[in-house]
Amino acid sequence: MNENPFADASFFTHTHLPIAAAYCRILDVRGVVDRMVPTAMELPAGLAVQAMVLDVLSGRSPLYRVEQFWEHQDRSLLLGSDVPPHLFSDTNLSRSLDAIFEAGPSRIVTELGIAAAGAFGLDVRAVSYDTTSTSVWGEYRPCMTDPPAKGPLVTFGHSKDNQPQLKQFMTELLCVERGVPIFGATLDGNSSDKRSNNAMLTRIGSLMARHGLGDGAFVYVADSAMVTQENLSLLGGTRFVSRLPMNFAVCTQAIDHAVEAGRWVDIGSLAELESSRKHARYKAQETQVDIEGASYRAVVVHSDAHDKRRQKAIDAELGRSLKEIAAMAGKVEKRYFCAQDAESAARSLSSVTTSLHGLRASYQETVVNKRGRPPKQGPRATEVRYELAWEAFILEDRLNRLRERAGCFVLLTNVPCCGVESLDARSLLRTYKGQYGIESDFAFLKDPLVVNDLFLKTPSRIDALGMILIIALMVWRLMERQMRLHLSNRAAMLPGWDNKPTDRPTSFMASTVFNGIMVGRIKDGEAVLLTPLSPRQLRFLAALGLDERVFIDNRVVCTPDCRGKPGD
Repeated sequence: MNENPFADASFFTHTHLPIAAAYCRILDVRGVVDRMVPTAMELPAGLAVQAMVLDVLSGRSPLYRVEQFWEHQDRSLLLGSDVPPHLFSDTNLSRSLDAIFEAGPSRIVTELGIAAAGAFGLDVRAVSYDTTSTSVWGEYRPCMTDPPAKGPLVTFGHSKDNQPQLKQFMTELLCVERGVPIFGATLDGNSSDKRSNNAMLTRIGSLMARHGLGDGAFVYVADSAMVTQENLSLLGGTRFVSRLPMNFAVCTQAIDHAVEAGRWVDIGSLAELESSRKHARYKAQETQVDIEGASYRAVVVHSDAHDKRRQKAIDAELGRSLKEIAAMAGKVEKRYFCAQDAESAARSLSSVTTSLHGLRASYQETVVNKRGRPPKQGPRATEVRYELAWEAFILEDRLNRLRERAGCFVLLTNVPCCGVESLDARSLLRTYKGQYGIESDFAFLKDPLVVNDLFLKTPSRIDALGMILIIALMVWRLMERQMRLHLSNRAAMLPGWDNKPTDRPTSFMASTVFNGIMVGRIKDGEAVLLTPLSPRQLRFLAALGLDERVFIDNRVVCTPDCRGKPGD
């Protein structure tokens, strides 16, 4: 009688985590961390980091539940060895975070960013920088001592979460290809974007040199906080693209000049996804501005998706203008006794304007009875009066110019418009819009379940945890980038939401595809798929550079797509 090979087998239900583990392996997360964080602890730092990264990608379990999470996972497949789950106790993980902090979390992210760029052929010629704040509960007393505890200062600052009553810390990211982080760090809670840009500009050259790029070989993309006299002077040979703040007089002047000139060049829509929503269309004009004696290229961009706040201001201005012109007209005499006086008054009133309104004035003859007792015989005596009338109208040319100004912003850059390494207006705008890829990254990093339920009261551990989240984000974005580039290179589509074809799949979409993968691991460690994968699952796996072996073999790594134009 044959012995049942599954008699003592372990059974696991997998989701997308084996895929994420394969991406961790191609980055060599465990190896990089272990080399940079040598410890004699029972739980190696690299193993701790990979375990926490996968836990984050599983659906964001709080750190104090990592041990329970790993009790039910195929640790041999996901971590490379069947380590006992008790190693992931909160005590061990906290010690690992302490060791990571001492080694330098940002240094580890930098090394993994270099590994990602090399393995996936990332286009690092345009790097986007931004910061965000993360609000936390508690007093964080170690930050109130003199001197404060090591690590980022958790304190009050400008809250981008609209939570000024809470203390916070800041996170900075340097990303490529619409959101793949290649550098990140945790900053003091009261750090300003101007100072953060200043600090980044002092080290951007050395960071990009690690990627094989010198000054002039990459473009630094940042929001308007970067544009200060001090920061501009730090650029040196670094090429940049930023948004010129409206509080610069040259910004208003450039917009006014462009609106008056009207020499717009149509850019069209930059939308990458088909949708039922109307996509914004752009047009641009080139000009030049001088800031503190230095000349810069300025591209005035107009979007027909007007800024809502500015449109509200214009509507308020319309109301004020109408009230003002009505008050002015109300002070003018309405009845006259001769035509010449009435005509002169109408002409004078017709010349009255406010910011957005004018008046149309006219008069008409009116026959009225003369005052006094009417005669007993014959018709009553009458006389002619001249009644002045007016109506307000909108000065459409002024309103249109105002609305056109409201849809304008200015891109400031030192990238040439023609010649070697040039960017035309459309390419420049597309490069700048890559900045918005970081915004979705920040939502990923600010999950309150991870940050606030950790009870991490030491700034150093918050710093190390920030590194864990950034590595998880790196894996998440690389998965998404791989799928899209795979489809782009083959002009193919995947069955997306509701099985509608898409060439822009997301990692979250992929995570929903792989629910319920059944695997049995028999006594000698061999694993087998208990049910075949569906055609849809196989198509997603191929786009991810993997095959079904990823669910049973811990040596499988993805095969990155590096052909064509990366990460559009």
